[in-house]
Amino acid sequence: MFAVRGGKTKMARRSQKRVLLLLLLLLPVVILITVILQKYIKPVTDEFQQVLSKSFDKSSQNSSANSCPMPGNCPEKHFSFYIQSGAANAAAPKICFQAQMVLGTVMNNAGLGINIVIINGKTGEVVKTGNFDMYSGDVKELLEFLSSIETGTIVLMASFDDPASKLNDEGRTLITQLGSSMIQSLGFRDNWVFVGGKGAAVTSHFEKFKKNDAAVNRYEAWPELIGLEGCIPSFPE
Repeated sequence: MFAVRGGKTKMARRSQKRVLLLLLLLLPVVILITVILQKYIKPVTDEFQQVLSKSFDKSSQNSSANSCPMPGNCPEKHFSFYIQSGAANAAAPKICFQAQMVLGTVMNNAGLGINIVIINGKTGEVVKTGNFDMYSGDVKELLEFLSSIETGTIVLMASFDDPASKLNDEGRTLITQLGSSMIQSLGFRDNWVFVGGKGAAVTSHFEKFKKNDAAVNRYEAWPELIGLEGCIPSFPE
């Protein structure tokens, strides 16, 4: 009986040794798999989350690009407007008039530089739109456009990326005559939105300006976008 028990004990010990040996052999494999999972699975998860985040942001931007926030009910013989400058060199500006978008990405008529919408000041109808590249374009095209503006029209403008590098004194003077008080200070990659008119008051109260300042810029080399909304009186019949 003792011999039998001794044999069983020896077998048990051998089994334990085999189990321990197997565990020792498997331990490096488990550690290796754990390292691989930590190294590759998390980045994939993070990348997936980034894709979702970007998709959400893009969807939000598209929704924003299509929207036209408007002020409250305007008084009689007034037109409502909303202007938003461009964001860095990525998101184009938009100009809305009477709750309708008249310039923007979805209209395929916005571009780098200075964007302009001309409105009939009596009827509220869009006369024409234009965008002028003030970094690599020809300022003469802007000067011709500004010179063609007729008395009795409302003018809405918005910057995108760089509105000033090629903007010369003549261009600044023509815009000043439309009511701008900030155009003379407009510089490289500044953000600017403006509503004025030809034949209206000399100085417009509908204007905003954001200086390009690396210390406070929101988009690295560009300032944050700016918006402007309000009610502008129609021209008398």
